[in-house]
Amino acid sequence: MLIVAASAAFAVCPSHAKAQDAPGPRRPRIAGLSHVALWARDLDRSRAFYRGYLGFDEPYTLNDKAGGVLITWIKINDRQSIELFRMGDNTPKDGDSLYHIALETDDAQGMLDYLNSRGVKGPGGKPLPSKAKAARIGNLNYFTEDPDGHIVEFTQYLPDGWTMQKAGQSMPPTRIAGRMSHAGIIAGNLEASLRFYEGILGFTETWRGSSDGKTLSWVNLRVPDGSDYIELMLYATKPGIQQLHVLHHLCLEVPDVMAAEATIRARVLPEGCRPINPARTGVNRKRQVNCYDPDGTRVEVMEANTTDGRPAPSSDAPPPVRAAP
Repeated sequence: MLIVAASAAFAVCPSHAKAQDAPGPRRPRIAGLSHVALWARDLDRSRAFYRGYLGFDEPYTLNDKAGGVLITWIKINDRQSIELFRMGDNTPKDGDSLYHIALETDDAQGMLDYLNSRGVKGPGGKPLPSKAKAARIGNLNYFTEDPDGHIVEFTQYLPDGWTMQKAGQSMPPTRIAGRMSHAGIIAGNLEASLRFYEGILGFTETWRGSSDGKTLSWVNLRVPDGSDYIELMLYATKPGIQQLHVLHHLCLEVPDVMAAEATIRARVLPEGCRPINPARTGVNRKRQVNCYDPDGTRVEVMEANTTDGRPAPSSDAPPPVRAAP
């Protein structure tokens, strides 16, 4: 049984050096999660799930040279979205649906200079560019890579970009939530992840959780200039593809999960999707319900507050020992 964690009010490991302690260019602000990008085997089914079932709108798309939809945006709020990429020849061969996570900064070029000064690399260990450039939708962006090989995009919303041009639009009352509080990604080496997210990017650890009380399962890391966070899903043996779809997840925050569950159950579940799990209270003392898109990726719908109003205690269990490859 998988119950995921949420943030509390204190840091567990203050001993890790913070990004601003290092000499050289200063790190610009990291305000929050911009988006989670997912590969979709069948874009029409995925759109039916995120639009028809979860109730979000789709403000814009990008087409390929043949005129077919290549990428589409599912809007959560004016600063957050889910990007759906049609699977093709360049998609992962292992079947993982997670493409990348993206962080919003207010100074993409300054962040790029900072990351280069700290030796951060792009996907596959390639050097980062020297200049931040605008993508097709008009925002500055580029890709980095964390210790587990996850692509971490940095983006800056420009006034003339599609994101800001669509501000205040495409947020219908049917959407199940108005905020994405966190994204979950697997991590096989906790110390390496903390060096990247805390030591370089300036995240703050807020909570540790264990599913069995014996081995650490989750570590929550909050962005330095906002309340969104990344949840590290720890493992000893790399998960298989089915479990990977559960561990790699995004979380939609709601005030009342029972009301959200009732709303979802009244809608038609698209063909090929797993039924949702009944609402339950997690180790973090927050009620949640899990949905699954057509590719099996878990979408967690979770309340913002604990059931008793008190933060869940942080676990002191040791992290899993990674098995030899």
